[in-house]
Amino acid sequence: MKTKNIAVLGSTGSIGTQTLEVIRNNDDMRVVSLAAGSNITLLQKQIEEFSPKLVCVFDKKKAEELQKNLKNPETEIVTGMDGLIACTTIDEADIAVAAVVGMIGIKPVIEAVKAGKDIAFANKETLVTAGHIIMPMIKKYGVKLLPVDSEHSAIFQSLNGENASDIDKILLTASGGPFRGKKREELINIQVEDALKHPNWSMGRKITIDSSTMVNKGLEVIEAKWLFDVSCDDIRVVVQPKSVIHSMVQFKDGAVIAQLGTPDMKLPIQYALTYPERRYLPGERLDFWKMSEITFEKPDMETFKGLRLAYDACREGGSMPTVLNAANEKAVALFLDRKIAYLQIADIIEECMLKHTTVKEPSLEEILEIEQKVYSYILSKYDK
Repeated sequence: MKTKNIAVLGSTGSIGTQTLEVIRNNDDMRVVSLAAGSNITLLQKQIEEFSPKLVCVFDKKKAEELQKNLKNPETEIVTGMDGLIACTTIDEADIAVAAVVGMIGIKPVIEAVKAGKDIAFANKETLVTAGHIIMPMIKKYGVKLLPVDSEHSAIFQSLNGENASDIDKILLTASGGPFRGKKREELINIQVEDALKHPNWSMGRKITIDSSTMVNKGLEVIEAKWLFDVSCDDIRVVVQPKSVIHSMVQFKDGAVIAQLGTPDMKLPIQYALTYPERRYLPGERLDFWKMSEITFEKPDMETFKGLRLAYDACREGGSMPTVLNAANEKAVALFLDRKIAYLQIADIIEECMLKHTTVKEPSLEEILEIEQKVYSYILSKYDK
């Protein structure tokens, strides 16, 4: 059995730690590189367990601290963006798990594709902002882009053996988050702790807030547009509160194929790492004898206007999704720091989108420049 060598970017985050759990349970998988932001306590434990050849700590001071404490002389420590790229493009890697949060993931993904690495993809911001750059490269270099988000993995699995040209609609499911059914006026006094209580999934802080505002679902709409080569208006968000159906595809003959399962991210992670093979995965199974019902709702795009704004950005295209994404990143960070109110997250996104003049085919440099301009604008106005 051939060993699969894996690079894990974002190894200390939610997807990264679950990826390492999957690797731990598969004897033919080996970690060749790890990359993390600043959680060196957990990273050190990961290094001691998996003995990677190369490790990136983005924060230089934290990297120096880790180097002092490290007992693995074979492991080389690198830092910054160059270090991230080195971890993703390392010769030994067969596949790179892109699980860093935010637009910091764009350059490493591009370089990994150029280096001929398959990508297990959990960094939606990369496709949201640079899908027009990434997708042609995937074809040019003949690599696989295997979705790890549970919804996109579900669509990918539902399309297995089907002809993509027969898609009528993609039905992207959403749990509705902790505030499903509430109206805008009921969300005025929402605190950080309230927004971090997701009913079904265990995720990182930023993505949990994004789920509560439904901006996350909007970003997933844009990601699905690029992954499956469909228009935004052929993607319909369906609220399915129990997160049993992870997403569905409706075909032009009216048939709907869905992927169902318990809300466990290890399934899409493992499927991306072993595709096209399916392997045993320990854990709970759906029990249809005990499940009384599966219900569906239409999303409320007035209360959760971040989803409506994402559709607007998707239709506009060009640089507008970058503005949506960057404004959301900075607004969520300010909310988590208790500097703005919960409802201001979507208001700030809308304000930045209204101010922006779209660049139709932005280069990578323009994307990163627009991101910084949006950050600067928000910080100058709201970071008091």
